Amino acid sequence: MLLGGDLGGTKTLLALAEVIDGRIEIVRQQRYASLDYASFDDLLAEFIAGHPAINTACFGVAGPTDGRHAKLTYLPWQLTASELEQKFAIGRVSLINDFAAAANGLPLVDDQDILTLHTGQPEEHAPRVILGAGTGLGVAGLIWESDRYRVIPGEGGHFGFSPQTAQQGELWAWLLAQNGRVTVEDIVSGPGLSRIFAFLSGQTRAPEEIGRAALAGIDPSANAALQLWLECYGAFAGDLAMHWLARGGVYLAGGIAAKLLPHIDASSFTAAFLAKREHSELVKSMPIRLLTVEDLGLRGTLARAAQQD
Repeated sequence: MLLGGDLGGTKTLLALAEVIDGRIEIVRQQRYASLDYASFDDLLAEFIAGHPAINTACFGVAGPTDGRHAKLTYLPWQLTASELEQKFAIGRVSLINDFAAAANGLPLVDDQDILTLHTGQPEEHAPRVILGAGTGLGVAGLIWESDRYRVIPGEGGHFGFSPQTAQQGELWAWLLAQNGRVTVEDIVSGPGLSRIFAFLSGQTRAPEEIGRAALAGIDPSANAALQLWLECYGAFAGDLAMHWLARGGVYLAGGIAAKLLPHIDASSFTAAFLAKREHSELVKSMPIRLLTVEDLGLRGTLARAAQQD
């Protein structure tokens, strides 16, 4: 039996699975509100109660990890692989970054769950980059090695924010005055959308409410906030594309983008992505693809667990 988990600041997805004829078949899957549990141990004990022995487990965590220890960035959870192995009688536990998990899940995504935002000129086996805005901003790279892509985890969401317009410069200065150093994640994330809305309107609103209002076209401030957010997101995605020379594709995963981009005009994202001055032709060749599945990271952890079994 395999156990996989995608542990985030807002939600945690867990699944038990078996490998049947070379395919991963999920036996049970459950979604939890992460803040409802004081520790991951409490949540895991509830999920696996009464289930068969687990051979291998892999957990994707929203925070840095060395593979055996992890502390989530936006939760007071701390995980130690050896303690989980002992407490829950699991043969082997591995911990990986949540967007390394998402990157491992890419080969398991069906074509109907991929929406192309910019066609580009994809090259086989060329580098790829995956990023996604949710509670935070995750980033990972993929490099072809031998017969498969090797995942390179990172904390690219914590790069310093680089304003590309006068308005973005004003947003940066407004945030700098409040907290000091401004990261991309401070802006390109769910909480970041709320910060942009507050910057523009002087009001406080949850990102889900802003998204709904923008989709419904009932609030000009919500629409303006979403457009500015998309511009910042697109510019950062384009910077990452140049850093990785991602001719194999730039993949947007989960969170806000998956819920909103299929239903809105994404041209502001794409325009910001392509606005790279003398390197505009370079990034123009790089495809942009939106992944609409919500359990990508979970699939990736199950794939990693299967490799270790």
